[in-house]
Amino acid sequence: MIRISTIFIAICMVLVAASLGLVLYAVAGISGTESAIVALTALTFLILYNAVSMRLRDRSDVGGQIADLSRGTADLARQVAEFGRRLAAIEGRIASSNSTNSDRIQSVVGEINELGGLVKQLATTVSAHEDLLAGAAPVPAAVARPESEAPIDLAASFDEKPVAPPPHPTPQARPAAPSVQAQTANPAHATNGRNQTQLLATLRNAIDENRIDIFLQPMVTLPQRKVRFYEAVTRLRDERDQLIAAEEFISIAEASGLIGRIDNMVMLRCVQVLRRLMVRNKEVGVFCNVAASTLGNSTSFAQCLDFLEANRALAPSLVLEFKQSTFRNLGLAETENLAALAQRGFRFSIDHVTDLRIEPRELADRGVRFIKVPATLLLDPRQASASDIHPSDLSDLLGRFGIDLIAERIEGERAVVDLLDYDVRFGQGFLFAPPRPLRPEGASATGGAAPNQAQDIQGSNGSASPSPGAASATPQRITGNAALARRI
Repeated sequence: MIRISTIFIAICMVLVAASLGLVLYAVAGISGTESAIVALTALTFLILYNAVSMRLRDRSDVGGQIADLSRGTADLARQVAEFGRRLAAIEGRIASSNSTNSDRIQSVVGEINELGGLVKQLATTVSAHEDLLAGAAPVPAAVARPESEAPIDLAASFDEKPVAPPPHPTPQARPAAPSVQAQTANPAHATNGRNQTQLLATLRNAIDENRIDIFLQPMVTLPQRKVRFYEAVTRLRDERDQLIAAEEFISIAEASGLIGRIDNMVMLRCVQVLRRLMVRNKEVGVFCNVAASTLGNSTSFAQCLDFLEANRALAPSLVLEFKQSTFRNLGLAETENLAALAQRGFRFSIDHVTDLRIEPRELADRGVRFIKVPATLLLDPRQASASDIHPSDLSDLLGRFGIDLIAERIEGERAVVDLLDYDVRFGQGFLFAPPRPLRPEGASATGGAAPNQAQDIQGSNGSASPSPGAASATPQRITGNAALARRI
């Protein structure tokens, strides 16, 4: 469209030319034809002058725009060059890191081959000794020992039904229990004959040397018994690779201020395990326990929050678990930190429930989506009179506020039948599977705990106790090595 200023200029030029012709005709006495010719000539000159001036003005404007574009292009070129330099530096670092890792892997492979040769020699020697003992006297039959727990295979089908726990030890292995009870009855001993000072030193060494492992215990749907979640159970390995359960060192870790470092390490490994699980199924979830002292400590919580912020995409599948006492004693700092986690999309679970006095609306507002209640507490007839709601109606009440009820510590089929009458959707316990380490490929997530270490796991919270049949298992282990030597 023609601009209004252009139309106005054209009208003005026509008026000027017409006025000039009229003045020449009226004043100078020039004829009308000559006046018209002069007027047209003046109009032509005015038009040419306007066109040339507009072209010069447009040329100056275009020149300024081209100069701005040139400066922007130069800045973009400098930025691209800077990014190229940084990318080249990163590629160089990656190449050097890969070279270093390759050298380390080669050295480790060589050491493993040497260990394999030593194992073969040991198996041959044991086989020869066994043959000599068999020729001298008959070997008594070994006491039956429960099978060791198989490591969890994260590459297996997610909907696979969990295997049943190993059978209980035979009655012949029970005489070892009094020594264990005598050891735990002494308050000066914490575990494996250690006092609290020794256990604290072991805990510090385990943290410094990255010997904090996690075991996974599945949570299954009821009544289908298909795995839906995993709970990460913390284990500590001492210098002799003996496992120490969480409840034996958590109190010492909280008192010494080490619980924040432990929670950070466990949270890191939970994220690693969750990423591996989500390769097979996007609906998998992992429960990660967080201590109350970590939630209230500004330094430890800041580290956890930064890590969780970087893994915010996993928020729908990573469930942070707190004790019931933690939610009942929240301070101002704990409340703000909990709200910061909920704002980033993370969900919470409550365990260590001691009574059924629960306010589902308040918990749902704080981001709680799961509550784990022991099966014995749900099925206790005395809870009907001690709580505000009957246990059979608890699942429906929590469901109205988007909270799922999980029955834990299930150890018998009778309990499952009774819980189905209570409309419980999820279950966890030794009836379905005990806490187990990952398969060897999962050593990066669990610290590579050996499968035979898992057979000492007792209790629904993963307490560890010496196996009563450990003393009688040596003949069976020798027989297995001898058979290996014969096959070699």
